[in-house]
Amino acid sequence: MKVTSLMFVLSWRIASSFTINSLAAGREYATIPSQAPFVYQTTVLKQSTDGASSTSSTGNQQQSSTSKPTSSTVSGHQQKQYFDEKQLDFTMGYLNKHHRDVLRLFVEVFSELGAIQVQKNAFSGGSYEIIDARVIDIDYRGHDHLDNDDNDGEDKNVGFLLLEATVQVRNKKEPTVERVQVSLDAQPIRAVSRLYKNLPSVPNKTRSNHINDFVRRMNRLCYIVRKPGTTGKLTQLAYQIGGDKSLILKENLYLNQVPHNRYVRQYFYDAASQAVLDAVIACSNGVISNRMKMTVMFPEMNPQMDSYRIGTLLEITRAMAITLAEQNLRVRVCVQGSMGVGIFTGTPKQLSGASTLLQRMDWQSNEGEQNEGMVGNYVNFGAVGKEHVVNSGVDRRGNKIEQDDVFIILCPQSMVGIESSIIGPLSEMVDAAGDRPVILLNPDLVDKVSSQGQQSVRGRKERIDFAESFQTIFHFQNIYVSGTSYFPILGATTKTSFDQAWISYQRRDRLNNEGEVYVPILSSEDEPDGEVILKEFE
Repeated sequence: MKVTSLMFVLSWRIASSFTINSLAAGREYATIPSQAPFVYQTTVLKQSTDGASSTSSTGNQQQSSTSKPTSSTVSGHQQKQYFDEKQLDFTMGYLNKHHRDVLRLFVEVFSELGAIQVQKNAFSGGSYEIIDARVIDIDYRGHDHLDNDDNDGEDKNVGFLLLEATVQVRNKKEPTVERVQVSLDAQPIRAVSRLYKNLPSVPNKTRSNHINDFVRRMNRLCYIVRKPGTTGKLTQLAYQIGGDKSLILKENLYLNQVPHNRYVRQYFYDAASQAVLDAVIACSNGVISNRMKMTVMFPEMNPQMDSYRIGTLLEITRAMAITLAEQNLRVRVCVQGSMGVGIFTGTPKQLSGASTLLQRMDWQSNEGEQNEGMVGNYVNFGAVGKEHVVNSGVDRRGNKIEQDDVFIILCPQSMVGIESSIIGPLSEMVDAAGDRPVILLNPDLVDKVSSQGQQSVRGRKERIDFAESFQTIFHFQNIYVSGTSYFPILGATTKTSFDQAWISYQRRDRLNNEGEVYVPILSSEDEPDGEVILKEFE
């Protein structure tokens, strides 16, 4: 996404590779080995009716933070934990050392102690104050727990944090300690609902590994309590303790150098192709809609920059089409044709010659080559419009016609000064495709200035609704100082797959020109706002 507000050029440098060796309080671990999750039990506090946690007073005696979970029955079932001992100890140590302010907000916003604090301070401020909190246990059961056949339907909680909150009550010399339970899917309690907004829960049916899923749920809670900056640090934590490698961008991309190195291009080709394949499979299983879009805007793919290279656009399209064709899917690659009426016609500059070049490029489809017979059989070409949707049938000679399975449409967009909008033929094509996947690559479906205002007034709501009906399955866009200055690159915003979180990274240089890294700064379930990104960059 583009950041349009001005800011100073960042000059942070880091001296070593991207590691988090001192996250936990007083602890350092080397690379944590991948181990099978072990099973243990914890005592679960009784949930209150509104989703907040009930509390149990422990008086003035605070239990040791080093105590380990004990084996006991949880709602009559054995609960499987997905953290090994090192991961659990590391995570709790990190949260207690660096984010106790966030844990205190969790207690205030998601537990009954927050309601008690609001009630007792209503007439006299400072009567009841939650002054500190720390985590003493993490009970994460995994998102597959909700679909487990052994789940009797009574326990629909993916997990919780067990916190000890320190409370100072007026006229009492010593603070008391209360133990509370905060669900990983919690919403703000009613007493603070005017100050903190509800956010949708993280989807349960995702392909994220369990560490990624736990951190995504923690990040959602951080957004609710208005601590978005913590989400980037927790994302780094997830990678450090065994999260998926997709959380971290490839080092030393050097996207400021144009033309890009071949391995940089191939990195994006592979990532986009895998995202397309995952989305098509999910669509066939009814998990997501057949309307999909991709935004791939590194410098060679950005038509607003002088570094734009049409060859890169065609190569990434070829990589995606071949990936799908290798799964026996018939792909139609479409490029919009000339638009307008009479002499007022034209093709977007970004797509000038793209249709011809696409068909003439080397697909390795000739006899004896790697993809022999692919073009014309599994990969075909077309334009935008319902007439370019091929359905199964029989031609006049009795030959069987195979229908298209997937449609990839390159950069659909309207043009300035042209009265015809791309929305009309595109929507007709989508309707004709039925439930087959339609993938838009770098679409620009906003209205453009036209002489008679046909793209400005009539049918605007319908055009906006149609554009918003496409779900993002892959996103990469660099962040710059402003919308008109493309140097230096400050970072990037990504979404690596249809069911993954949005992550914003800050680009940082290593000392002595030894390379560059992209460090997670923000992570959310929705595309992050530019102002929030700038604030965290500062």
